Amino acid sequence: MPGNTFGQAFRITTFGESHGPLVGVVIDGCPSGINLYPEDFTSAMMRRRPGRQELNSPRKEPDEVEILSGVFEGSTTGAPVMLAVRNRDVDSTAYNIVRDMFRPGHADYTYFKKYGHFDHRGGGRSSARETAARVAAGVVAEKVLAPTKTRVMAYTVELGGIEAKALDLENVVNDPLLCPDAEASSRMRELMKKVRMQGDSVGGIVEAKAINCPPGLGEPVFDKLEADLAKGLFSIGAVKGVEIGRGFGSARLFGSQ
Repeated sequence: MPGNTFGQAFRITTFGESHGPLVGVVIDGCPSGINLYPEDFTSAMMRRRPGRQELNSPRKEPDEVEILSGVFEGSTTGAPVMLAVRNRDVDSTAYNIVRDMFRPGHADYTYFKKYGHFDHRGGGRSSARETAARVAAGVVAEKVLAPTKTRVMAYTVELGGIEAKALDLENVVNDPLLCPDAEASSRMRELMKKVRMQGDSVGGIVEAKAINCPPGLGEPVFDKLEADLAKGLFSIGAVKGVEIGRGFGSARLFGSQ
């Protein structure tokens, strides 16, 4: 199955399925001499981890990252770095009802037409569980970028038509919706509870910013920085729109919840 690799100089290949033994990523192009330990992933994986908040997916995963290659005595060697996240909460019986059913809004039908089968257990390879591997790779990328003082951040700016008016980045850290506006976040959560009771869903907007990017990133035509960013962002499940450049180095993701 092609299409599992992203990047050039820093190339990631993710693998694994929603209810398989694990998901993970192989990173090729990671420089040597970068300190890397399992505990370095804890904070980022905690932010992504389901089952922590009332409005999250109920799936409970510890999301502990195992370093399987490319690191010796706490330092990267220059060889490919392989990271694995074991799937622990993998009771697939809840999906038996859709074993022979294509779910609207999911990749089941397309997957079946392309490959002749589909994994009904949470979407298999097309599940959002795959993003755990991306987050792990992002931790390593952050370490690679550290000498340039480049910082990447993202937060929720709109959900169900409710907009964040304040931009308090300190609030993002502990907010259930990673929203920079505590008052707006409260109204967003109430709306989500109401919509969930109705068996429906709402869309939202996430803003991501990269600060202190070095100049000269990207190439003039097909490998423009904006083009690569859009491809990476659109490959995330539920993202339906990307707007780049509201502020220099910023992007907005429009998607469903």
